[in-house]
Amino acid sequence: MANLKDYRLLSFDVYGTLIDYETGILSALEPLLASNNRTDIPRLKVLEAYHECEVKQQQETPTMPYSQLLSTIHHQLATKLGLAPPTAEESRAFGNSVADWPAFPDTVDALRRLSKHYKLVVLSNIDRVSFGLTNSGPLRAFPFDLIITAQDIGSYKPNPQNFEYMLKEVKEKFGVDKEQVIQTAQSQFHDHHPARAMGIRSAWIVRPGAVMGNREKEIYDWKFNTLGDMADALEAELGAS
Repeated sequence: MANLKDYRLLSFDVYGTLIDYETGILSALEPLLASNNRTDIPRLKVLEAYHECEVKQQQETPTMPYSQLLSTIHHQLATKLGLAPPTAEESRAFGNSVADWPAFPDTVDALRRLSKHYKLVVLSNIDRVSFGLTNSGPLRAFPFDLIITAQDIGSYKPNPQNFEYMLKEVKEKFGVDKEQVIQTAQSQFHDHHPARAMGIRSAWIVRPGAVMGNREKEIYDWKFNTLGDMADALEAELGAS
């Protein structure tokens, strides 16, 4: 097994890895569930239904900005869960909820520690405006070396085009080759399976209890429960060298 310290760049998924995407989505769905007196629907059922709607819409409208996509699937999700349809205003509010999704408690400190060794790149299924709100809010204006959104590419992960775009950009901007990149992410579906198909090493940030993006076959080169644990492992390697 190669050492973490031998790599030069981390390509990050954000929502699910750095941001507690599932808590954010469930909080944003509370008004819809409460207005239908259905706060009893299990978390797993809600998140699985959300993931199904999200993936289908991303495939059908790959150039739709993520905030608009969220608004679009809000109505679909209500139907799938047997709820009364939301108003257009309620769906817009759901689409704009990304800015309120919280960071995991270890995220910002781990990014700071990892940035001492790696270039840090965002490769996210998001639009520019929404990521800007996340970065200026929960991520405390962390200075990533490069930010790439689905809006920039015109497709959503797991489309291999997104990884190809990232590899081209990091080669041009930093002189970093594919063999020096670690895709760092929670989602097996969006990140680890397509990264492996592209020949990119990956670090699985498990975020225990996460539902969305799981696959029966788990693919990874390194596995950590949190990003903080990954930063600990890198520092242990550097300290031992």
